[in-house]
Amino acid sequence: MVRRSGFLILLGFVVMVGCGGKKPKYTAEQLKKMPLAQRQGLPDVSGGFVLNIAGEPITEEEVIGPVFDQLGALAQSSDFERFKTLASPAVSNVLTVKISEAVLYSRAKEQFGENAAEQLDKAAQAEVKKFVAGFDGDYAKAQQAIKQMGLDWDSFEQFQKKRIMSQSYIAEQMPKDEMVTYSELMAMYEGVKEQLYSSTSSIQFQLIDIQPAKMTAADTDKSSREQAKSLAEELIRRIRAGEDFGELAKRYSNGHRREQGGLWQKLNPESLAKPYDILAAEAAKAKTGQVVGPIEADEHIFIMKVLEYKRKGVEPFENVQNELKARIKFERQRKVIDEMNAKLAEQASVEDTKEFVDYCVAEIYRMANR
Repeated sequence: MVRRSGFLILLGFVVMVGCGGKKPKYTAEQLKKMPLAQRQGLPDVSGGFVLNIAGEPITEEEVIGPVFDQLGALAQSSDFERFKTLASPAVSNVLTVKISEAVLYSRAKEQFGENAAEQLDKAAQAEVKKFVAGFDGDYAKAQQAIKQMGLDWDSFEQFQKKRIMSQSYIAEQMPKDEMVTYSELMAMYEGVKEQLYSSTSSIQFQLIDIQPAKMTAADTDKSSREQAKSLAEELIRRIRAGEDFGELAKRYSNGHRREQGGLWQKLNPESLAKPYDILAAEAAKAKTGQVVGPIEADEHIFIMKVLEYKRKGVEPFENVQNELKARIKFERQRKVIDEMNAKLAEQASVEDTKEFVDYCVAEIYRMANR
């Protein structure tokens, strides 16, 4: 299927020329031979139309094919003038792409000439074999697929030759593998490090949250706070002796995450409100996997297992310089592609294309209302 998104020709070209594209069930020539329905307001019949761009012909079928399925239903439900208004932009877009392709292919022929004809023949035949192999070697199925594309084997091979030559031309225009200097790498790093390579602080932990106010009354002289502290110290001993932190949290914690074994989701330490903000400060001093406590804060006594604590920072230059090098090379290639696209767009602004667009619109309307 032809890509219709403006002048992304060079990148879109490879996609457009792939063999899996779908074209209308009937060719323009076949459809023109079908009898027309008796309908008022049909445009007058005109002869075939070929537009010549840079020595390359563009036929009505090439332009009508990609949009016929899309515009056929509209043609059947509209009078001609309304259809013309709505359909002309879509047809014009396809024609613009085809003109740009013609210019691109013309440039490729100028660069490579006819000297590469033998190699080009072999390359195109190899693509044909690859296409047939995609149908498990079933020649009949492959031929049917080509027929649905509006091609026969000869035109399909010519199609492949154009694709190969145009792609080779594009590759020739790409900047060679020039050295990327240290100063270029550093300039790129400084320009993108905050956006691409910076990381925010994060913390994740399990927590046993003992709240003295929720301690069950016991036959002891200790206050509820003293009981809570004693419990915390006992639990720390049991954890260090090998008992499972999560299971103890489910049994003894008064916190809202007790059913999850006291597990908190990863979050920014700065987002912790009082009294939990103290946990961030304690985690910053601990090692991964370390159990910290008891930590007293207001009406809470915490026991925390630090699962992760990452400080805000920027990935060091040494860790990303290969990625930076690839990014610089990509930017060089994109600059060349943008320049080529601009030139193609300029050359694609051919006068007298309106008549061709009007003709194709009329043909689509006639075919749809046969």
